[in-house]
Amino acid sequence: MNWTETLTELIRRTTSDLPTDVEVALRDAAAAEAPASRARVLLDALAANTELARRQSTPLCQDTGTLTFFWTLPVAGADARALEQAARDAVAQATRNGWLRRNTIDALSGRSVDTNVAEGCPVCHFEQGEGPQTEVWLIQKGGGSENMSAQFSLPDDELHAGRDLDGVRKCVLQAVWRAQGFGCAPGILGVCVGADRGEGFLTAKRQLLRPLGDASPVPELAALERRVLDEANRLGIGPMGMGGKTTLLGVKIAARTRLPASYFVTVAYMCWACRRRGVRATASGVEWLG
Repeated sequence: MNWTETLTELIRRTTSDLPTDVEVALRDAAAAEAPASRARVLLDALAANTELARRQSTPLCQDTGTLTFFWTLPVAGADARALEQAARDAVAQATRNGWLRRNTIDALSGRSVDTNVAEGCPVCHFEQGEGPQTEVWLIQKGGGSENMSAQFSLPDDELHAGRDLDGVRKCVLQAVWRAQGFGCAPGILGVCVGADRGEGFLTAKRQLLRPLGDASPVPELAALERRVLDEANRLGIGPMGMGGKTTLLGVKIAARTRLPASYFVTVAYMCWACRRRGVRATASGVEWLG
């Protein structure tokens, strides 16, 4: 299997074609808004943009984001270094094809890295699975939404938030309130309760790979997901912060162990353009996911 070709196609699909569950959620949100309202006009425009991007294989958003690959490797026979190189080659090819903007800036010089390939870019995370298959998911997270991600440390006196799930709720709603329209609402939240600071952001970002229709297998977290989604959508922020009934499309929460001295709540904010897709290598060929 030629992983460079497969990953190049994965990038094209991810950057130009919104996942079905997200597109359906946007259209349902538009139908719930008053006709001719600003929220309805904005949501209809997002739906039209989605159709046009898919038809023309052009980016859903000018900011094609940080490309993060989540790999699940088989028990034996996978070469992580070769797969990471394939991802780098695919990013360079997709950039040449115009599917990715020249979107990478050297932090010290301020100069553009025109290939979008550099140390740690694209991002690859590897874990070992239980079966014989190799699977990879790609998420493209733009800078506007990344800027609205947040991390809290409980207790938080300003929020009157303690070290419990109600304190977590207050933190997540505060993140939504701070974001307003700057994260290109309606957004999707990935949340991690616990962990250290670094693992918290990684786990929170992983939650953005979950389909909108699922729920946490932990009953307390599933209830919190539903409550935060409902309360956030009653804040009146709406699409792009212009008012309306839909501020969030989904909330996905996971919990990890923590140290006695730390209680972090980490929020990974994703904009309406929730660009996530995957691919699985099987004995019979390639299976596209998402």
